[in-house]
Amino acid sequence: MSDLIDLGKKAVEVSNTLSIMSTNTKNAGLEAVAKALVKRADVIIKANAKDIQNGKDNGMHEGLLDRLLLTEERITGMAEGLMQIVGLEDPIGEVSTMKKRPNGLMIGVKRVPIGVIGIIYEARPNVTSDAFGLCFKAGNAVILKGGSDAIHSNCMIVEVIKDALESVNIPGDSVNLIKDTNRETTIEFMKMNQYIDVLIPRGSAGLIKATVENSKIPVIETGTGNCHIFVDESADFDMALDIIYNAKTQRIGVCNSCESLVVHEKIIDRFIPLLVERLSEKNVEIRGDKKAMAASDSVIPATDEDWGKEYLDYILSVKTVTDLDEAIKHINKYNTKHSEAIITNDYHNSNKFLEGIDAAAVYVNASTRFTDGFEFGFGAEIGISTQKIHARGPMGLKELTSSKYIIYGNGQIKK
Repeated sequence: MSDLIDLGKKAVEVSNTLSIMSTNTKNAGLEAVAKALVKRADVIIKANAKDIQNGKDNGMHEGLLDRLLLTEERITGMAEGLMQIVGLEDPIGEVSTMKKRPNGLMIGVKRVPIGVIGIIYEARPNVTSDAFGLCFKAGNAVILKGGSDAIHSNCMIVEVIKDALESVNIPGDSVNLIKDTNRETTIEFMKMNQYIDVLIPRGSAGLIKATVENSKIPVIETGTGNCHIFVDESADFDMALDIIYNAKTQRIGVCNSCESLVVHEKIIDRFIPLLVERLSEKNVEIRGDKKAMAASDSVIPATDEDWGKEYLDYILSVKTVTDLDEAIKHINKYNTKHSEAIITNDYHNSNKFLEGIDAAAVYVNASTRFTDGFEFGFGAEIGISTQKIHARGPMGLKELTSSKYIIYGNGQIKK
């Protein structure tokens, strides 16, 4: 516990420095870290190899191994994400309003850092640099709590970041990693509200639930992704197949991949055989209702549990519906409010879907794989918020800031 308190005290002290740090200095720090990640990719990959081997030895699922894996290409992507943040406008110091009151007071709202941000995440070591970059550019100190599955990768990435920051005279304690992977330490971390201003969990539904239930710190929920694609009766089949193939198979271990398919009953008999053939390229298992099964012998029975499941695997559920209203009702019942899509050539249906679906991102004729801070132009993201307060969807720089009122007077007193 004393180690956690020390980290908390260091973070609070550094956050005061970061809050007034110039944009040029922050950008110099980000550039130094980006260069260091690429330059020292070999030692990061060597550390990551230990985590990968441990994962295999422990029977880790293929989708989770994919999340865990770091390659030169992925490390270059991490560096590029930091460089994109360099190019983004610094939100700190922005004055959004300034109004004059009848008594002469000038009252404005200024954007400021949150302070100290805690992030709890699982087997995705790229989150380490992404989280640092966004928190740092927004003027926040960050304390990271990664999972045991990625401990070697995370330790090395944080070491690289600290060394790079200190090489340009920026405090290395701008980022800190909790190296103790015990669950009890994680629970204690969730209770450090005297040092940490907000806590962001990234990972499984179990992790997010545990954080919400145990934390004494305000939590921004980043939800799991049971993402749907609805194939409307007017859909272009070639477009639908391309989008589903991309959303389901490009990367199975990510939260914006398609897990559930909803198909209009008028096209189910024609569309499912084509879908089975296309997804057979990746050996995707399709679990469907009776109508989907009747359309192809390759479809196996789905259970009620399948409609709400995030597989993170080469598995897809298929639900048949009679119309758009039933599709919207089904999706809103089983989705995780992450990303949903409709494939349609009907303008009215596309608008109705956009209005009726309750999710952070709703697509018309596009893959759900685009729900990502980089793709949305935010640079690296801190997570996909599925809640409705403060932040929703990919969380970029502005979502990691707060505000304060600034008041100018010339001697006014309250009467």
